[in-house]
Amino acid sequence: MSSPAKTVAFIGLGVMGYPMAVNLRNGLSSEYTLLVCDVNKEAISKFQKQVAGKGPVEIISNGFEAAKAANMVITMLPNSPAVKVVYLDPQTGVIAGVEAAATSSAEKKIIMECGTIETATILEVAKAVTTSAQSSSSSSSSISFVDAPVSGGPMGAEDGTLTFMVGANDNTAFEAAKEVLSHMGKRESIFHCGDVGAGTAFKVINNYLSAITSLAASEALNIGTKMGLDVKLLTDVINVSGGQCWVTSKSNPVPGVQANVPSSRGYDGGFRLELCTKVLQMGSELAEMVGARTVLDKPTLEAFKEASADERYRGKDARVVYKWLNESER
Repeated sequence: MSSPAKTVAFIGLGVMGYPMAVNLRNGLSSEYTLLVCDVNKEAISKFQKQVAGKGPVEIISNGFEAAKAANMVITMLPNSPAVKVVYLDPQTGVIAGVEAAATSSAEKKIIMECGTIETATILEVAKAVTTSAQSSSSSSSSISFVDAPVSGGPMGAEDGTLTFMVGANDNTAFEAAKEVLSHMGKRESIFHCGDVGAGTAFKVINNYLSAITSLAASEALNIGTKMGLDVKLLTDVINVSGGQCWVTSKSNPVPGVQANVPSSRGYDGGFRLELCTKVLQMGSELAEMVGARTVLDKPTLEAFKEASADERYRGKDARVVYKWLNESER
């Protein structure tokens, strides 16, 4: 195995993590070893076959092994419970692995979560990192925790065009993270948003807006459909007018208007309706936490929850709310 300085670990080969890890392995030079970990053994086997010949890949079992062997640990986890297990478990967690590695080396380690996780959990991990560093015999600067949630969805993950919103307490940690993240996203779309936790806040606010515009765009286009208008032409007009948004221009909710988007593939792939509901809820909770008045979050949440309760739309891309509206009786 390569030295820790030439080793990167990636934990979480899910819908987003898998293509991210593929692009990471393709982007790293062959002198780097990539460690991968996931509970899904089929995903690991598929990954090994897909990147064969691109450079060394080794399988690890947990965060502890990742942090002992690599100076850069990236996780792409689905929820707060998974983050707490992977990072905080005293036997198998990332932080425990950093502490074990510190007994024999003072090399700096960057540990980084890229999922969209509740701010409270991100701050809990950050606090645990600070406590660990302060109680360690090594310097408190030997470990940095970074939150770097992504935007761009599965298509962006596959294309390597993701946007990363990074929360890092110092510019050195940000620059180190950026070097690795640039293999999975556009370098000009990797932003230092502030201290740890700021990246998550940026992502939640972005998703808050995206979720609401998904419903708003779907409502507008459904009005056009019900009126018998040419919806493709309507979309073209919207996209050069004041109603233009990412949903109308990049992931149109009406099947057939745009090629190779979820709506034209039976709403398969993309950002699942249930996940969109979850992050909108996170945005609503963040607004309440900081005392920001909101109007649109509650009715949008009600709409998404109603659509999610119907098996015809459950598990589909969030833009399936167009189909839900179109097939609903007024």
